[in-house]
Amino acid sequence: MARIGTLIVSGLIITGLTIPVAQAAAPPVFNVKSYGATGNGSTNDDDAIDRAINAANAAGGGVVDFPAGRYRSRTIHIKSNVTLNLNAGATLLAASSGMDRAEPNEWDEYQDYGHSHFRNALIFGENVENIAFTGAGTIDGDNNLITGDPDQGQADKALSLKYCRNLRFQDITFRQGGHFAILINGCDGVQMHNTKILSADDRDAFNIINTSNVEIANSRIEASDDAVVFKSDYALGRTFPTENAIVRDSTILSTENNALQFGSETCGNFRNIQFKNLNVTGAGKAGIGMVSMDGATIENITYDNIKLSKTASAIFMHIGKRSRCPGNPPAGKIRNITLKNITGTNLTTPRDVAGDDEYSATITGRTDSPIENVTLENVSLNFPGGHPASDANRVPPENSTAYPPRTFGVRPAYAFWVRHAKGIKFLNSTVEFQKSDGRPAFLANDTTGVVIDGVTMERSTGSWDVTFQKSSGQQVVNSGNPRVRVQ
Repeated sequence: MARIGTLIVSGLIITGLTIPVAQAAAPPVFNVKSYGATGNGSTNDDDAIDRAINAANAAGGGVVDFPAGRYRSRTIHIKSNVTLNLNAGATLLAASSGMDRAEPNEWDEYQDYGHSHFRNALIFGENVENIAFTGAGTIDGDNNLITGDPDQGQADKALSLKYCRNLRFQDITFRQGGHFAILINGCDGVQMHNTKILSADDRDAFNIINTSNVEIANSRIEASDDAVVFKSDYALGRTFPTENAIVRDSTILSTENNALQFGSETCGNFRNIQFKNLNVTGAGKAGIGMVSMDGATIENITYDNIKLSKTASAIFMHIGKRSRCPGNPPAGKIRNITLKNITGTNLTTPRDVAGDDEYSATITGRTDSPIENVTLENVSLNFPGGHPASDANRVPPENSTAYPPRTFGVRPAYAFWVRHAKGIKFLNSTVEFQKSDGRPAFLANDTTGVVIDGVTMERSTGSWDVTFQKSSGQQVVNSGNPRVRVQ
């Protein structure tokens, strides 16, 4: 009941009125132990867990509750209108064998094995809606989830969802997720709050594929491969736009690859995505990464208040033409990207990786598809430096099919190397190095309309601070007195 102090109805004042307020009925609870689960850590409890899930689904929805215990399980089959709630002290553990077999996929030539198959997972669901994973407990691969291609009876994912709607994560922890801690494809409406994904010694943390209307907030996400990654592959035999997403107020780590990433699987388009108030504590490749390899347009993307440390490449944008999608699509597009309030220190890899330990920030399109309209404002990056002036003469290779930052080798600029681009703006920013560097701060090749306005750049020990090659329409203003070369 709710008490309203004063209510005015047709000119009358009624004081002290009490009116009923409808309360949502609590969803029914289905304790997995009531369905035969032991929670002893050795007995396979998946049949009992599936019985509880089926009962909750048949009742029109409910909470499948895990009291404290260790629940060893083969593949569990999530259904609509069901919440899996793991209480404090409850751990769902992957079995080492007996997992569901990977289903055939007639489109598996367009992406790798892990992306093409969904059923070989600790938890699997297809065409499900209104599902949630909650509680202070843990979903743990227990070193039994495979990081490569699994054999029959093995799984390579902690959670795999194919076509889902209204998916929620709250307070839960994922640990040792195998190839993918969480892989979702073809979903709409995803919320992740106060969630931990701890896969820094496995592979990918959270793959968000062909999925829209996503919020990730107040979470800690760690991977050795890609941590938070938006992709669009052809595993469903079609693509969906990936749009309207925000990743905010979280800590992100990739020990060997990309922390915040688009691609490399990029068959469908991406738009209207925000990254805000994030602490990237490491990336063996890119802290902020964006590649269009298979024809996708990536546009209207915003990064705001991002702190980068221990990242081999602070910012990396690249358009290639791998075309690993039906119809041999042309090169895609990257356009209308905003990065503001970005800081970067200790910009070297957190772990030994293939290639060099550090790379300059990179924006590189193609002659037939330049990167367009990228604004970097209030960006402060402190690069390792230490390169000789001779490295300013390097010409990184053109490459249509490869996408890691190491593909281009040492860049001819210590801060930003820009090639095949239009409308790139650097505003009110600072770039500097820890060790003296003989390369210019900026080198632009085949560009139109590059603007450097209000930028403080540490002076190169070489002959130039800014170099433009085969470029037009550039401006360098309000930036002290840099030595500018136009070739």
